[in-house]
Amino acid sequence: MRLSLAILTAIFTCLIPLSVSADKGPLSFEKMFTMNRIGSHSVSPDGKWIAYQMTKYDLETNKGNSDIYLVSADGKVTRRLTTFPGGDASPAWSGDSKQVYFVSARDGSSQIYSIAIDGGEAQQVTAVPSGVNSFILSPNGKNFAISSSIYPDAASPSESAALGKQRAANKASGRIIDGLLYRHWNSWQEDLYSHLIVMPAAGGEAIDLTPGPRHVPPISLGSGHDIVWSTDSRHIVFVENADPMIAKSTNNDLWRIAVDGGEATKLTANRANDNGPKYSPNGKHIAYMAMAREGFEADQQDLILMESDASARKNLTSTLDRSVSDFVWAPDGRKIYFKVPHHGRHRLYEVDIRSEKLQLLLENRYISSLSMHPDGKTLILLSQATHQPNELFRFDIRRKRMTQLTSVNKATLAKLNMNPIEDYWFSGAKGDSVHMLMIKPPQFDPAKQYPMIALIHGGPQGAWGDNFHYRWNSQLFSAPGYVVTMINFHGSRGYGQEFCDAVTQNWGGAPYEDIMIGTRWAAESFDFIDKDRIGAAGASYGGFMINWIEGHNPDSLFKTLVSHAGLYEQVSFFGATEELWFPMWEFNGAPWQPGSLYQKWNPANHVENFHTPMLVIHGEHDYRVPYGQALQLFTALQLKGVESRLLFYPDEDHFVRKPANAQLWWETVHQWLGRYLAPAPLP
Repeated sequence: MRLSLAILTAIFTCLIPLSVSADKGPLSFEKMFTMNRIGSHSVSPDGKWIAYQMTKYDLETNKGNSDIYLVSADGKVTRRLTTFPGGDASPAWSGDSKQVYFVSARDGSSQIYSIAIDGGEAQQVTAVPSGVNSFILSPNGKNFAISSSIYPDAASPSESAALGKQRAANKASGRIIDGLLYRHWNSWQEDLYSHLIVMPAAGGEAIDLTPGPRHVPPISLGSGHDIVWSTDSRHIVFVENADPMIAKSTNNDLWRIAVDGGEATKLTANRANDNGPKYSPNGKHIAYMAMAREGFEADQQDLILMESDASARKNLTSTLDRSVSDFVWAPDGRKIYFKVPHHGRHRLYEVDIRSEKLQLLLENRYISSLSMHPDGKTLILLSQATHQPNELFRFDIRRKRMTQLTSVNKATLAKLNMNPIEDYWFSGAKGDSVHMLMIKPPQFDPAKQYPMIALIHGGPQGAWGDNFHYRWNSQLFSAPGYVVTMINFHGSRGYGQEFCDAVTQNWGGAPYEDIMIGTRWAAESFDFIDKDRIGAAGASYGGFMINWIEGHNPDSLFKTLVSHAGLYEQVSFFGATEELWFPMWEFNGAPWQPGSLYQKWNPANHVENFHTPMLVIHGEHDYRVPYGQALQLFTALQLKGVESRLLFYPDEDHFVRKPANAQLWWETVHQWLGRYLAPAPLP
């Protein structure tokens, strides 16, 4: 991707224009964190209603709660369906559109409940002894396919629940571990496996279809639909990684099993990641997503069309050079609608399964959660922007027109002054055109100068986008009076697979060059940026880059740094993380193997150059980047005499989730940045 001009364009896009008024205030933590958050949604079979999950957080109770709401398909009527304070989630419809099923732990155990849309109390539908993680109702309405956590040596969900009680009564706290993977993301596996069970919707015995030490759906690299019913309700297709050591494998495959059990049939033989199956409405095809390279979690993910008996398949998106992340079938089974990331937002496409012709329907929107309306003319989806949290929209396919259905934060947004994101391009590493997103502070005055914060995304194959992020919210970073820049450096998604691949085995190379070049370019190009007051902050891979910059900031371009859950010492990281395929791909094998690159891209090898003040943040339950990384980093900073502070959470993981902890995070980060960059006071 080579373009000769340093600045190609500046595009100002926004979801809903907000008037700039002096009586509007900047975003605060309280206003941001307590906003209503729309989650999963489901369209009724008769097309009249959309049921959706909405979560609210309470700073006083330090908890969140989810309830189910309804909005009419035209957006004119909205009403709350459930009110239970313990949380209701994952709405799904009955076939007659009169009931909404959902998951709740109203009686202590997570189970499926139903509620009539015309009123009344919710009724418990299941009593699965091992609980319900997720569920799907069969097309004929007779059975639930349920994901539940089961002990591998249990013969049934009931026996698994009994084993759980026995183990809980054991006073010894030691864990006996015989192999990998023994913990994942933020929890110890405790010998529990996610199993696929089937249970009659009218009540009856739950049958475990995938017994033994196996995870269905897979523990990693799956999608939001890795268990699906066949159109005739006779079979279930699921995703599973059957390799003996899933800690170093990305080999998810599709399998089919009869509703009454028996041996599962393997439908894919690809050694890379296959996931997200969906049957066509007529049952003749299965569409799914697949990568090509074994061991690589960020390869291009294509949309594959397969005969339902797995006799033939074809790639529908091989020429697109973008990764498919969500798709839905048209009701007539002739077309599929899907989205891909593109330049910090998304593109929505239609593909004809016979001609394989692609048609671009929508772009420059940050969208998610695609659902097809039964009329076949309309998609229901979520859309957001940096200054607009997620709302439900209706997309008219023929007219290519979006209509907003919900406005769950209208009153709060009306009182806020938030500037829409701005897009710029500069010539970065390798002479490639690199994308920068920018947020200007509230009440921006171009005649003034403002300090700048460069945010660095994780992944590393992630990307900054035009979205309202509740952890790394660009508007809240900007609120005290900062210009915020976000560079989608080499390795970012949405710019082609070659650009995405450029970070692999090159962690401190091209991405670092992009960040340094882009930051200097912004400081020199815009008079409103104070080039002597620039800081940077990042998490995960972004935290690694902050740690790398700490040892590679010779001219003190950055006056202060914030490292959250960042990789610091690569060899010890490898020995303590869980998904081993990731470092083995990114650093060319294990640390003891010839040609590995752990020492080449190891921030710990550059402690002699540490001098920039740094805030270090980590959570004890982070098993992706274990917290010892932060302790080693902070120790090095302290011994070197570098001004530094450690914010450590004993009850958080890779993310900071609890309201009070999130509030402390923002207070600490803003105070630290303000100490060295001196922005306007935080409101």
